[in-house]
Amino acid sequence: MWTEQENNLLKQLEETQKNFWNIDRGTANFLNMLIKLYGAKNGLEIGTSNGYSGIWIAKALKENGGKLTTIEYYEKRIVLAEEHFKNCKVDDAITIKQGSALEVLETLDDEYDFVFIDANKREYVKYFEQISPQVKKGGIIAADNILSHAEKVQTFVEAISSHPDYQTQIIPFPAGLSVSYKIK
Repeated sequence: MWTEQENNLLKQLEETQKNFWNIDRGTANFLNMLIKLYGAKNGLEIGTSNGYSGIWIAKALKENGGKLTTIEYYEKRIVLAEEHFKNCKVDDAITIKQGSALEVLETLDDEYDFVFIDANKREYVKYFEQISPQVKKGGIIAADNILSHAEKVQTFVEAISSHPDYQTQIIPFPAGLSVSYKIK
């Protein structure tokens, strides 16, 4: 799946996991498999950071003939992510949008079949409210840090878990991952 060069880069990025709040490799691999199994083609990532999760997500979307739009506030992180995307040969399947996630979300009009939330934890519920109408029936919303930042994401977890359009499961990866399937 990964070339030796790509795998070495991923391992280097994993060493900086705490500095950039990246997901762990198990979570990344799970999301990659989920996207491929589901056949998702149009993905959205809220919170690019240095590009680690975006690499895994974009690799799967690209294999499905799709693309990823990713949102990041900090220009320094975008520069890092662009370099990492290029080195892992997924840059041709990624569009980076810079700015506040809530403001950027207002400008997006695509429909998505996969969304990954990993940005400002207290804003998760707002991201969900804003993006939910653009998630296709049968689409997936995954969100990181559900256990590690439980208090900060509690309103999001309550909102998506009780929403009649979604079926949600929390998976006990190290930081906790919620996976929600849009049923209607």
